[in-house]
Amino acid sequence: MRIILNETIESLGIIGSEVMVSDGYARNYLLPKKKAVAATVSNRKMIDQRKKKVDLQIAKEKGLAEEMAKRLEGLGCKIVAKVSQEDRLYGSVTARDILDAMEKKGVKIEKQMLLLSEPIKTLGKFSVSVRIYKGVEAEITVEVVPE
Repeated sequence: MRIILNETIESLGIIGSEVMVSDGYARNYLLPKKKAVAATVSNRKMIDQRKKKVDLQIAKEKGLAEEMAKRLEGLGCKIVAKVSQEDRLYGSVTARDILDAMEKKGVKIEKQMLLLSEPIKTLGKFSVSVRIYKGVEAEITVEVVPE
């Protein structure tokens, strides 16, 4: 079924784009939750009218995201962890630990923005990516030191 998205859905596309999805997904989820409308002639005209407003909104959001990326770039945090005699961590440093350390510095990041593939299990400096907006990422430095 062809639909037009009313909001940006990461796995499908951005607001206003016309995409093809399975009939069940459209009927049971997207249409009842008003996340999309059927791709009819009248709906296409309505979306074309809203397209200019949506494009301005996307440009504004991306601009804000790029500004935030500049502020985040090069920032870092130090995490103190318990280690054994062989300098091995007893646990690991997770995304939650990084978020807490960044929040102490006054920087609020959401968990899904942090691109940490697996927990950090050794001492040292690590570079962690933060996805602020689609296509806009920043690198922060995480230093894990012994207690």
